[in-house]
Amino acid sequence: MLDVRFREKFQDALAVVISEQERAGLDVLAHGDFHVDEDLAGRAWHHYPLQRWPVSKAIIFNPKKPPRPGFTIRPALCSTKSIRAGAGPCRGQIEHRPLDLSSCGASRRAKTRKPIKFGTCCSQVMALFLDIHTPKYKDKRQIIWDMAEAMNKELLALRDAGCRCIQIEEPTFHFMANTFGKDHDEVKFMVDAFNREVQGLDDVELWIHTCWGNPNMQRVMEETGYANSIEIYLERCRGDVWTLEMKDRNQKDLELFAAYKNNLKKKICIGVVSHRQLQADRPKTSPPKSAKLLNTFPRKNSSFRTTAVSAARAATRNRFYKASAIAQGANIVRRELGLPTTYIPAADPTFQIDVIPGRKVPGRR
Repeated sequence: MLDVRFREKFQDALAVVISEQERAGLDVLAHGDFHVDEDLAGRAWHHYPLQRWPVSKAIIFNPKKPPRPGFTIRPALCSTKSIRAGAGPCRGQIEHRPLDLSSCGASRRAKTRKPIKFGTCCSQVMALFLDIHTPKYKDKRQIIWDMAEAMNKELLALRDAGCRCIQIEEPTFHFMANTFGKDHDEVKFMVDAFNREVQGLDDVELWIHTCWGNPNMQRVMEETGYANSIEIYLERCRGDVWTLEMKDRNQKDLELFAAYKNNLKKKICIGVVSHRQLQADRPKTSPPKSAKLLNTFPRKNSSFRTTAVSAARAATRNRFYKASAIAQGANIVRRELGLPTTYIPAADPTFQIDVIPGRKVPGRR
């Protein structure tokens, strides 16, 4: 933030995205990941800590790095470069150094009184992009555990700065459970590592975000499904809210929650708009299509969100309408259930500026 030009761009972008989310009618606002660098397919999302910790002297492109289990890697695929790029040699012991996430969070909270959800990449994902080039580590488990402890210190600092809604993005349970099985030793270790990463955050609403990959807004998984990991996310790992990719999967797997209807320990947040399609989602076709989830588990445990990171990566002119579609669609569901609706400034005709002179607009003088 000492770079004056970057500081101004950061503050301006933040002011815009917070303002637009409020105008769109969202209840919980996202920070937009503006602190990360402008990089290939959002690569900095998982390299931001790696490039600031004493881990790797150089982050390099490694065309020979084997793909992660389940990922489709072939020449001439849009997602190929972003998945293979950025494999770095781990040359030393992983140690925590402040990432200043708390400062980023504080600057966001200063711009709104609504709840701010601060998201950050799960440490076990970051470890996937490191190759061992040091005698200090014998296997990836040691790297993952040290990284979990380092991220825990950063998350506690973020909590101490006043952030009470933190999202840990993309623990690998759903990928690994589909590849190895939900009771495999590697899966059990990853659960333990995740719980270590979020240790001590009991006074924070902890969100667990899951999707199936989206570099450059592209699909990278041929087979997606939460059947092998639902018990892990609902029962084994710490957290308060579990978010699922649903819009781009045609609401697949909602029926899996029927078995947990009377004993649901977490809130469930369903993705209802897509960042992979340019067409702006309509209110009547986003949350209402997912309203059947309210028949699967209690209303107090239900909420709607974007799929993956559409607020940050969808086309700029469309992401506002996608966000507003969530809020307006949620109001459709509330009316059907006889619940109070929320106010959405974007849908208020008195604020409409593109009105043809002489045409009467309901609610406007």
